[in-house]
Amino acid sequence: MNKLSIFKAAFASEKKFEDLRVGWTVKIHQKLKEKEKAKSQTFEGMIIAKKHGGEAGGTITVRKMSGGIGVEKILPLNLPSIEKIEVLKRPRVSRAKLYYLREKSSKEIRKKTKQETVAKATKTDAISIETPASS
Repeated sequence: MNKLSIFKAAFASEKKFEDLRVGWTVKIHQKLKEKEKAKSQTFEGMIIAKKHGGEAGGTITVRKMSGGIGVEKILPLNLPSIEKIEVLKRPRVSRAKLYYLREKSSKEIRKKTKQETVAKATKTDAISIETPASS
């Protein structure tokens, strides 16, 4: 057996973050080791790409704006230092890769997600209001 097949076999059973989708805003808790100290660091951003999702070498690209500068991290899903991934927002997107967001300002991105969130909230409120009236 070569090294690649051994790696795939070792991580084949661990699929803890496979259900992540492009467009979701996530908070990633990662454990970092500095000399003898171990600390937890968080990185909050939007998933703009997901590659090789079901494989052992699957990665996600997470982007955030920090001080007006875009910061991206490419994280392997089977990285042992990732403690947990919290999903903060789950908007629907119609593309598999959101690389076009690199040229957009954070204000334009927020505006678009707000409109989607408001539209969904009013639709669910209307449904919940109609249900008690009909029974």
